[in-house]
Amino acid sequence: MKFAYSEALLAVMKQAEEQNREMIEALSARFAETIMQDRIIHVFGTGHSHMIGVELFARAGGLGNINALLDPDTIPSFGAQRAGRMEQCSGVADAIFDSYRIEKGDLMVITSNSGRNAVPIEMAMRCQKEGIYTIAMTNVSQSKQAKSRHASGKKLYECADCVLDTCVPFGDALAQIGPYQSGPASTIVGMFLMNLIVDEAIRKVVAAGKPLYIFQSQNVDGFDNDAIYAHFQDRCKHF
Repeated sequence: MKFAYSEALLAVMKQAEEQNREMIEALSARFAETIMQDRIIHVFGTGHSHMIGVELFARAGGLGNINALLDPDTIPSFGAQRAGRMEQCSGVADAIFDSYRIEKGDLMVITSNSGRNAVPIEMAMRCQKEGIYTIAMTNVSQSKQAKSRHASGKKLYECADCVLDTCVPFGDALAQIGPYQSGPASTIVGMFLMNLIVDEAIRKVVAAGKPLYIFQSQNVDGFDNDAIYAHFQDRCKHF
């Protein structure tokens, strides 16, 4: 038996991989450079987009130098309606940025499928102002059709150094089932693209013969992640 959602999701993931192939390669090299320079890769998103940062953060098999920006006012865990309103509010991004240790030489990945809300847009603007290389992950086609909720009229893809396109259908739904749109895809596609980049970056660092910090599962005996936490403790707020 074939499942419609599975077929549609796999097709979008393949499209996203192919469409972003050159960017994945370029960003894996930049990630590798960041690792070897002992700098931090920050990941920020509001609403469900924040889960891409959670996927990479303190993750078994993942990089130790990932810092997820997890602001309680902008993620649905502390109130979905509240978070939905907060991500549209100007001025919030600066307060979030200032509550983390973000320095030149670090990277910032900002995830927003619509790319229209004020907080991710202003986070990108602040990073650009501070000289932080900024990567936007967004649905470029939908974003171009949407009206910005920022005073500048800009969308996220216009405020970053480079863009990863999620390639998901308009409205982040893979299926029309009767009168309903269903089958969200942006979070899974976003995690897939980021893990592609991380995996390729790790391969580049290993090929260069350089050391790196990679978390191992705390549920497998014989591994100890304490050295990773100790090394990045003062730069990764939620360690």
